[in-house]
Amino acid sequence: MTPLSLCSTESENGALGSGWLSGKRRNALQMLYNLDQGPSLALAEVHRQRRNLLRHACSHHTRRQRLLQPEDLRHVLVDDTHGLLYCYIPKVACTNWKRVLLAMSSLTSQDPQAIPAHEAHAPGRLPSLADFSPTEINWRLRDYLAFLFVREPFERLASAYQNKFKRPYSAAFQRHYGTRIVRRLRPHPHPDALARGHDVRFAEFLAYLLDPRTRRNEPFNEHWERAHALCHPCRLRYDVVGKFETLAEDAAFVLGLVGVPGLHFPAPPPRAKAATTHHQAMRLFQDISPFYQRRLFDLYKMDFLLFNYSTPSYLRLH
Repeated sequence: MTPLSLCSTESENGALGSGWLSGKRRNALQMLYNLDQGPSLALAEVHRQRRNLLRHACSHHTRRQRLLQPEDLRHVLVDDTHGLLYCYIPKVACTNWKRVLLAMSSLTSQDPQAIPAHEAHAPGRLPSLADFSPTEINWRLRDYLAFLFVREPFERLASAYQNKFKRPYSAAFQRHYGTRIVRRLRPHPHPDALARGHDVRFAEFLAYLLDPRTRRNEPFNEHWERAHALCHPCRLRYDVVGKFETLAEDAAFVLGLVGVPGLHFPAPPPRAKAATTHHQAMRLFQDISPFYQRRLFDLYKMDFLLFNYSTPSYLRLH
């Protein structure tokens, strides 16, 4: 597969002479540029600072990287109608963002919340940037507003564990990954656990992530793959870095740039509130030894650094 020679991540204004941005139609990237050039607005300033922090962290913490292949862009979804690129990260409201993109692409007005989750995640419903030629990829990267939403890494990890290993509707997932974890890491497992993988403990899940064989055999599953490995924020220019912790405000900011009247981002369920997920992560990590906490922090350290998350206060890293 041909490596991509990507547009510069540093130039945010280089495409402003293109036909897409010349005023022939409303464009989200142009709207953001106009906000940046106009009087300072509090939320626009927040996002400008996040872009600058990401760029600064990339320059300080990343070494020379390989050229991206088109398949590396599989998580970047494309909305050609509104000029958007959205890199989805599981466990960071991606189901609702996919619902919103589907609602925007619908010919009839549709409530995003009415779209079933399985339909939002159905393969092929939303085009991926990986499906285009290098030329088509590059002009979209240059001319479209690119955004992603991130989450405190350990809270995302705790959410993935709860969702995939503790919920009864995840039986197929548990059979695929849970049985593998039990077989590899649990001494004298019960035959039922070997067959179903339904009772994976959090410590076993973390040991599986830290086991060198895991990534040697296959890439991490997207639900616990590091955000920077899914979205390549030091190789691609992201115009908006939204955060799960400020989801409502950041989603409204993106939709305001797009300008779709009457479209609102779905409200998250109570269990997905930031305070709830923080306590969930704190409870799960309290029984993990400092040795494993440190190793896991090192594994996810780049996400903490790039997206300006502090080391969780409940960790015992010393």
